[in-house]
Amino acid sequence: MKKPSKLPAVKLNPNAATVLSKRYYRKGLEGEHIEDAQAMFWRVASAIAGEEAKYKDSTWQDEDLALAFYKLMTDWKFLPNSPTLMNAGTGLGQLSACFVLPVGDSIEEIFDAVKHAAMIHKSGGGTGFSFSRLRPKDSRVGSTGGVASGPLSFLRIFNTATEQIKQGGTRRGANMGILRVDHPDIMEFIKAKEREGEFNNFNRSVALTEDFMKAVESDADYPLVNPSTKEEVRCLKAREVFEILVQKAWESGDPGIVFIDRINRDNPTPDQGEMESTNPCGEQPLLPYEACNLGSLNLAGFFLPAGQAVSGGNSAKDAQAGIDWDELKRCIHLAVRFLDNVVDASVFPLEQISENVRKNRKIGLGVMGWADLLYQLGIAYDSQEAIKLGENVMQFVRDEARAASRQLARERGAFPAYETSALKERDLGPFRNATVTTIAPTGTLSIIAGCSSGIEPLFALSFSRNVMDGEKLVEVNPHFEQALKTADAYSPKLMEKVAETGRIAELDFLPEDLRKVFVTSMDIEPGWHLRMQAAFQLYTDNAVSKTVNLPNTATIDDIRQIYWLAYEMGCKGVTVYRDGCKSVQVLYAGEGGAKKEEGEESKRAVRGRPDLVYGFTQRVNTGHGKMYVTINEVDGKPFELFATIGKSGRSTMAKAEAIGRLVSLALRSGISVEEVVAQIKGIGGDAPVFQKGKNGVVQSIPDAMAWVLENRYLKAHLPVDGGRPLNASCPECQSELVFLEGCCSCPNCGYNKCG
Repeated sequence: MKKPSKLPAVKLNPNAATVLSKRYYRKGLEGEHIEDAQAMFWRVASAIAGEEAKYKDSTWQDEDLALAFYKLMTDWKFLPNSPTLMNAGTGLGQLSACFVLPVGDSIEEIFDAVKHAAMIHKSGGGTGFSFSRLRPKDSRVGSTGGVASGPLSFLRIFNTATEQIKQGGTRRGANMGILRVDHPDIMEFIKAKEREGEFNNFNRSVALTEDFMKAVESDADYPLVNPSTKEEVRCLKAREVFEILVQKAWESGDPGIVFIDRINRDNPTPDQGEMESTNPCGEQPLLPYEACNLGSLNLAGFFLPAGQAVSGGNSAKDAQAGIDWDELKRCIHLAVRFLDNVVDASVFPLEQISENVRKNRKIGLGVMGWADLLYQLGIAYDSQEAIKLGENVMQFVRDEARAASRQLARERGAFPAYETSALKERDLGPFRNATVTTIAPTGTLSIIAGCSSGIEPLFALSFSRNVMDGEKLVEVNPHFEQALKTADAYSPKLMEKVAETGRIAELDFLPEDLRKVFVTSMDIEPGWHLRMQAAFQLYTDNAVSKTVNLPNTATIDDIRQIYWLAYEMGCKGVTVYRDGCKSVQVLYAGEGGAKKEEGEESKRAVRGRPDLVYGFTQRVNTGHGKMYVTINEVDGKPFELFATIGKSGRSTMAKAEAIGRLVSLALRSGISVEEVVAQIKGIGGDAPVFQKGKNGVVQSIPDAMAWVLENRYLKAHLPVDGGRPLNASCPECQSELVFLEGCCSCPNCGYNKCG
């Protein structure tokens, strides 16, 4: 399709320019950009509009539709998922982000799934798996007479394979691993990330059944069932399992939970089988060998300032809420047409996926910019008014998306499986698409659109960004900045103050109404997070991606309440993250760490020792004989150190033990590896000795310990940070990472990693 001579220019915010340049623009053979934002969005718009020619009853001309799609995206009203932006109109043509693959109980089926996942990751998609079909560890394998190694052993294989494949040359693949709560290996699965680095490419969730939840409520036992024989192998106390699940989520945010029976009750095509898993961030349950195309409306783009005409909406009150309902309706209908065309334009890596996708034609239209819209409307996120508005907005999106799907069915026909679907049984159609709504994570898309992510509250109102050689640039949410100026409270000095924490809840000198409206994730009580998720879930066909971010002081009781509220409120799953619960801090705001008050160094909290830790032992030659240094890890980072020197004598052994205890105390108190190494490296002794691989001599016992720590952790460029509780930096631009919707994301360059 010919590009118009006067295509509207694209206005990019600085972060969007960075993200698009690094991850989205097409590149030549030498890595040079061969398109800009205008060319990229026209490539996508014209390729997707080009599918319209297949339908003679369409109400659109190709060229007009292409321009409408282009303006829909470049006005920042709607963006499709990243693979569509990256691949539409290219030779690759794989446009979907979400896939689920089956994992059968045979070596052939397991390694077919590994191969298929690699093909999907290479093309830019993420994959979900249920390992619930695999027979439990140590059960008999009839064909060989051996014993099974269990789901966890194969999850490691999937994780390793993912490590080797980069998605579209931009990022490593993301996975979801799910195991049913009634699988005999469930306890091993729940505890699997006690050594977290082992599954660094996986998000994991436990599939909770309603029978299990009822057993928790009544403090009853429940059976574990061998999936290969369908026989009960033993029983566990449901409440004890639930408590361990809560404990592990408190410790590290992992695993999450999904309510598998609730998911299958909403399965629109139950005749095609049960849903076993979701995509990596949990918002898209799918059948095996199925994919879904996602896109998000930027709600902040539909705000109308006071005094402008508003029509539509769900009530008289909504009509005054400052939302352009007519424009929202127009964009919903256009976005549904866009996503249905994506189904036709997609080139999938497997024939089974192509068949299932075109049989059901699932799409997932969601929203982003919700927190920004609430700021513009002057409504607090943690208020009943916000919850009610969320319900109304999502009901409007769902109803209009269904109306658009019915219109497409009149033009193009219903999805092929409609006649045997639950939608036909309930006489709700005919529809062009088996599902139409999903609330997806929008980390990178929201950077491009310059809005808040999904339905998440903002994490920080203001933060500092390092731009060059120590120079800092303070970035401020534009709606917050405008509100301060309107209240005559804005000043650069205030912005620097806010940037220290990203929050204003405790700044008593600011007007109360500002502090009430401009809340951030850490200001919001857990129950409000759940209420907001449930409000949007009420009118979402698929599921809602949402993280309940909690302060470090959150208790195990808080996590327990969140999980139970999610069950009671009708959510399909939930993920929690307690600030600082990992040794590498991934949820962070402020100027590289809060300033320490006088005496804070002496108040470091010493982390308790888990019941189970893993580690390694390194042999080192010293002047007193061979020393064996054992380092145990928690969350993939050094937690404690022990040293043993064979027959060196009690005095030398006592010194090694004492140094090891002090190093362990430092590590458990949050002191960085760099600081520990700096203190003990190079200490001289009376018997230095050459150490192969050290490129020098081991001068003493502490020097040997420093060499092991440095060789293992610092030379591998692990993210360590000057003695503060460790904050994870983006490996590409060194900005602080945030943890949203189950993934570590960089708000600066768009780097993203799930697991």
